[in-house]
Amino acid sequence: MFFRLFGLPFLAVGAHITVGRFWVDARRRARTSYGVTTERVLIASGAFSPSLKSLALRTLSDVTLTQRPDGSGTISFGPAGFGASMYAGMAWPGVQQAPSFELVGDAKRVYDIIRDAQAAATRAAP
Repeated sequence: MFFRLFGLPFLAVGAHITVGRFWVDARRRARTSYGVTTERVLIASGAFSPSLKSLALRTLSDVTLTQRPDGSGTISFGPAGFGASMYAGMAWPGVQQAPSFELVGDAKRVYDIIRDAQAAATRAAP
């Protein structure tokens, strides 16, 4: 009986690695919304508990577009470390990722909207 119970955590971790992480990622993406205002970039997300990330356009140092052949892509805000670029798209403990709009359709158009809003916010600043 002890050995059967001892194996359950390993089965649970194995199930999460092979199938569960895709379900968690799909749930997280389905519950994520992005927004751009005249002053801020907003990321509302949370697979299990809601969170809101707000970034001021005037203080964004790096805005990076990574585009796919189909036109979708990811727009990252701020510098990304080596580990973040290596494990992009995967939430590994200890790997700090820059906030981003992940897998948005027509990413170049969204990127241009963000850059235009950033330029307007910079011009309007005192």
